[in-house]
Amino acid sequence: MSIKRAFIIHGWDGVPDDAWKPWLKEELEKESIKVIAPQLPGGQNPKLNEWLNVLSKEIGNPDKEDIFIGHSLGCMAICRYLEQLPINKKVGGCFFVSGFISSLGFKEIENFFVPPCDLSKVSSHSSFFIAINSDNDPYVPLAKAEEIRQKLNARLIIEHSQGHINEDSGTKILPSLLNAIKEYQNALA
Repeated sequence: MSIKRAFIIHGWDGVPDDAWKPWLKEELEKESIKVIAPQLPGGQNPKLNEWLNVLSKEIGNPDKEDIFIGHSLGCMAICRYLEQLPINKKVGGCFFVSGFISSLGFKEIENFFVPPCDLSKVSSHSSFFIAINSDNDPYVPLAKAEEIRQKLNARLIIEHSQGHINEDSGTKILPSLLNAIKEYQNALA
C-alpha cells in the first residue's frame, strides 16, 4: 500500500497556494502522489457546513491511501470531515500544521467547534496523526498542540521561531512535514 492522494486544506481566510503549500505539492507530485488543494469559501467568515460540502465533493470516496494535511483551521475541518464518515471507513495519515482542535475564542470561526467535535470518532477513521506547531505561534499556543497530542495520540513536532508557519512567518518550505510524510509512507511499505 502507498499514498495515492494528498489533500492539503488551508486555514482561516487562507489560500491553497501560499507559504509552504506549493513546495509540498511539488515534492509530493515527484513521488507520484496526486495532490488536491481546494480553495474553501467564506474568507474571514468561514462556515463549517460550506467547507464540509467542498471537502466531500473534492474527496469523493476516501480510503487508506489518502492522507490529509491541514494548516490552522484546516486541521479542525479535517477532524470534522472525519467525524462524519461512516463507521468502518478508514483513511491514511493526518498531518496538522499550526493546528488546534478546540476553540481559540474567535467568534468568526466558533461554528467549527459547536457542538464539540467527537474526537473518538475522528481517531476511529485514522490511526496516524502528526502535529507540527511552532513555539512562538501568535495565534495557537503550544497547549493546543499538546491537546492534539493527547486526544488524538499524535506525535508532536515543535518548530522553533516559525510563528504560525504561514506566509506571514515567511515559511516557504517545511522539511519536518515532508519528512513525516515520507516516514509514514515508508512504514506502509
